Amino acid sequence: MGGKSILRALSALVLAGTLSVAVCATAQAASAVKVIVNNVVITSGDIAKRVAFIRLQRQRGGAEEAKQQLIDEVLKRSEIARVQQSVSTQDVDAAFARFASGNKLSPEQLGKILDQSGVGVDHFKQYIAVQMSWPRVVNFRYGNANRLSGGDLVKRMMEGGGNKPVTTEYFLQQVIFVIPESKRGAITAKRQAEANASRSQFPGCETSKAFAANYRDVSIRSLGRVLAQQLPEDWKPLVEKAGDGMTTGTRVTEKGVEYLAICKKRQVNDDTAAEIVFRAEDLGKKKSGGEDPNSAKYLEELREKARIINK
Repeated sequence: MGGKSILRALSALVLAGTLSVAVCATAQAASAVKVIVNNVVITSGDIAKRVAFIRLQRQRGGAEEAKQQLIDEVLKRSEIARVQQSVSTQDVDAAFARFASGNKLSPEQLGKILDQSGVGVDHFKQYIAVQMSWPRVVNFRYGNANRLSGGDLVKRMMEGGGNKPVTTEYFLQQVIFVIPESKRGAITAKRQAEANASRSQFPGCETSKAFAANYRDVSIRSLGRVLAQQLPEDWKPLVEKAGDGMTTGTRVTEKGVEYLAICKKRQVNDDTAAEIVFRAEDLGKKKSGGEDPNSAKYLEELREKARIINK
């Protein structure tokens, strides 16, 4: 899940542009063991924080709803660790910073609000980590099963009048003005200004490595062929806005300051493109209809195998 999807998933936290802090700090209640899930303890303090989080989202639900959410998250977190599909700490920190920035707050200000509301930064970041990592686990297990067979492709094309769907194909390069973690706060603005200035000087993908040599700590990475439906949500509007042979606007990421170069762009309608278009359409239907059924099925299997002890 990309940064924008995280922002959408948590957008209920924003009330008229400002995070609501009118929440009782129930998370301060004394902690006692309430549930043990496969030897992982959930305390009354954990439940109180989730109750506060539910209230921040203006959703219904008290301690019982909070407890069920936390049980599911423990199961997901264990499975994420087992199959080694977790996002990095840097990914979570970057998502946290994007959420703060999107609401005109610094990470420190957002942290203060979360603490005042009884949620806490760590609880919020743990939630983000699971939300970002779980789709990876589901795709890791069911990804190949979701592929369309040749017969399925033909059937879908016949339903559309016998024509293969047309989509946009991009060949992209990633330009990264690297920022070491230890200097992230001190030089980010300077590096972003440098990256923005460099875009007008970008000579094209064929000589991009020679171009990068003129700058300090700049990395060029070829992303190869990427179809419109495969573009990360954070980058998609920037790529679509940029013309063939141009560069996108810059973004601050966990690596530094980045922009993408559009090496080549064209319309395609081959079998691979058709499958990706159809799968994107199916995913869109799942999103509009609620939870991915594969996700629900996977979680139910984990529940059935789990040892859950209520205290």
